[in-house]
Parts: sequence; structure tokens; C-alpha cells
Amino acid sequence: MGGLTFVDVCSGAGGLALGLERAGFEPRLLLDDDEDAVATLRTNRPQWNVLRTDLLDFDPAEHPVSHDVDLLSAGLPRVKSSATVRRSESGSEERLLEATVLLAHAIRPRAVIIENVPDLAHSDRYQRFRDFARAELAHLGYKFSWFVVNAVDFGVPQNRKQGVLVAVERRWAEAVRPPAPTVLQPRTVGAVLGPSMAARGWPDASRWAAQADQPAPTLVGGSKNRGGADLGPTGAKRKWATMGVNAHTVGNEAPGSDFVWNPSLGRDHMVKITVEQAALLQGFPRSWQVTGLKTARYRQIGHATPPPVGEALGRVVAEALRGGPIVPAAG
Repeated sequence: MGGLTFVDVCSGAGGLALGLERAGFEPRLLLDDDEDAVATLRTNRPQWNVLRTDLLDFDPAEHPVSHDVDLLSAGLPRVKSSATVRRSESGSEERLLEATVLLAHAIRPRAVIIENVPDLAHSDRYQRFRDFARAELAHLGYKFSWFVVNAVDFGVPQNRKQGVLVAVERRWAEAVRPPAPTVLQPRTVGAVLGPSMAARGWPDASRWAAQADQPAPTLVGGSKNRGGADLGPTGAKRKWATMGVNAHTVGNEAPGSDFVWNPSLGRDHMVKITVEQAALLQGFPRSWQVTGLKTARYRQIGHATPPPVGEALGRVVAEALRGGPIVPAAG
């Protein structure tokens, strides 16, 4: 088997695709229906074949480049969670999950990765989808693995649990295991963002970084039906406040030299996380440019699969596929 190839749907800001690239996969096609996300992908990887279309309207027969690939991947928007389920009424998440499974029928990849909220792997609320996926794919010769990973175990300074479906053709499936953690100690918000907080001469950057001595709560991109960007639901905002961060909004720039940081005086004296800093908390490289207005940029980042997680998942699949068919031991 030569270079491994993949098709990525609902690509967003490209976190999963970037991780898969690092794991040795080459994209044949990426698609997303958001103009800003497509611009982000084309800005950072002009050589990638990026199509702007809704997954529900995508016809692989019109794009033969998508056929006969090693992997179909989907990092679907994280709209639903225990905190947001009451706000979501469109059912679009379920339709995208099912459309990804049905797409596997048409392009017949050797493996499938679907990533979303942790409930995807075990909650009763997703049981119907898990049953649907099994019914649609098992007879095609795929074997399933369902597991939950936490981005903090892969060097991402964020407690971000993700539910993952990995389906692999049976001849390779026995080699698939959940990815092993790549770090022994979690990276902290202060360690990762300290240099950027000091970039404009803020003298308290080191003192702030010492207080921000833990990983971030899960960043939430939110729905396009909502207003401006913030760092997540109420519980996450309280967690951010213990680190001296005003999580009710997203900042435009790092603190200046005259900024007075005194959380006891209220939100106005807390630091704000910028879009660029949010990208660092998701494990994106500093060179990755996210396009659009501030809220659109933050939404892309909040929905993204952290690239280090994408890389870890990609390596699991790559090692299985490159290892060749697994022959059960005698007896």
C-alpha cells in the first residue's frame, strides 16, 4: 500500500484534516458548506481540493476523485451537548451523521472516522444513530470501535472529550485500538498562552499565567442561530473566572502595557481570550490562519477537531491499514 488517501466532510477550519495530514494521509477531497471555512482551508492549503457544498447535497458520482480512498473522515459540528441540547431544534446534526455513513456506501473507503460529542459513543440519545451505522455498514464488511478520547491526553491544553466511531474493513480491524496518550502531564492555559499575553508589553502576563495553571474547559463554537462568541456555557465561564479570564466574550487583542488585571473588581479587569489564542487552545499551529469576521472565526475554531487528536486517530488507522491483513493465531 502506498500513500494513504482520505475524503474529509464537514471539514470546517481543517483541524481533523490537518491532523490526518500529519499522520501521513493525503486528502483527495474536502468539503464544507460554510464560505468562511472553505476560505480558511484554501488559504492554508491552496493545493488541497476543497469543494464548497452541503454534505446533504453532495453526489460522489460527480466527483470520482472521492472514490477508492483509504479513509472517510468527518469531524461534525459540536452543536449538541448537555448544555445546548434544548437550544437545538433543527436535527441537522443527526442528518449529517447519517449522511456520512451513507456516503461510505458510495465511495467504499477502507476505514471511516466520525468524531463528535462524547455522547456519540455511549449515550442513549445516540443509540438510534449507532444502530443505524451498524445496520448500514456491518454488511459492507466493516468492524466497529466506539470510544471516547480527551484532547488533553494528546498535548492539547483543553479538557475536550470527543466521541469517536472508527469503522475498518474486517481484515484490518483487529489492529485498531484507541489511541494511547502522547503526554504524561496536561499542558496548561498559562503555559500555552503566556507568551501571547505578554506580546503587547503587559507586565502581569507571568502572574496571570501562574494562576491559569490548568487546562481550559471545552471550547464551544455554538450555533449560527446564536449571537456573538463566548467561551461556553455557564459552568465553563465559572471555570474560566478562576483563571482570571472573562469568558463572556472573545477579545480583539492581547492586553496592553497599561491593562490592570484584578479579577476581584469584576469582568472588566479580567483578560479576554482572542480568536488566535483560542486556536492555540485547540492545538492549531500559530501559522494556521482562520478567515472571516471574529464570531465566524471563533465558531470555526470552537467546532474544530484539535489537530493533535486528528493525528492520533489517523495514526491508529494508518498503522492498521499499513500493517496488512491480520491473520488470527492458530488455536
